[in-house]
Amino acid sequence: MDILLLLVPLSIGLALFVILALWWAVHSDQFEELEQQGHQILHSD
Repeated sequence: MDILLLLVPLSIGLALFVILALWWAVHSDQFEELEQQGHQILHSD
């Protein structure tokens, strides 16, 4: 029972961290132009 008092807040904190990291990535345009790198390799001079 004592371990639940530690693990439940840790898991909630980890879930919030993951959600915030994904939110930041989406709103800072980290997922824009995903195919650009692949096209650069094929069309390099």
